[in-house]
Amino acid sequence: MVQIKKRKKGEPEIPTSSMADIAFLLLLFFLVATVIDVDTGIGLTLPEFVPPEQQEVVPISKERLAAVLINENGDVLLNNEIIAIPQISKSLKPRIESKIELPGNKKLVVSVKTDRKTNYNLYIQALDQIKNAYFDVREAYSLQRFGKRLVDLDEKSDEIKEIREKIPITISIAEPEAIKK
Repeated sequence: MVQIKKRKKGEPEIPTSSMADIAFLLLLFFLVATVIDVDTGIGLTLPEFVPPEQQEVVPISKERLAAVLINENGDVLLNNEIIAIPQISKSLKPRIESKIELPGNKKLVVSVKTDRKTNYNLYIQALDQIKNAYFDVREAYSLQRFGKRLVDLDEKSDEIKEIREKIPITISIAEPEAIKK
């Protein structure tokens, strides 16, 4: 009699030969599909550099100047009076509005000065509040004068040009003073 041997069944295996290809394709997919948030920085238009010898110093009267000082302790002063950062916009709006009908060189200038050790976040918050004051006044002027919100106006229209002429954003960022030891 012939005896038939039973064949042993092997353990089931997962084929791993194409695993590297699949991992590479997944990696490539996520690299292409991922959106990376890029910090673009502060949108400021800086003036061209002029050597100190060629700079013209123009005196500004105190009624045209709003001085914002941020010291290293985080105290914010508006015209030498301590103020909370969220209050900057409210304090500046009436002063900006009072200068709307004056000629171009009589508008309010907001001077921002910091200490070299000032927290950068406080500086940005103060700058945002100053810009908000200007934007709020521009919005109110647009609604009153044209009956439209500022965003509803055409970017190249005479209305936008008039608003920018009447309410120019004039922020002077002063150089921090050196700390004397």
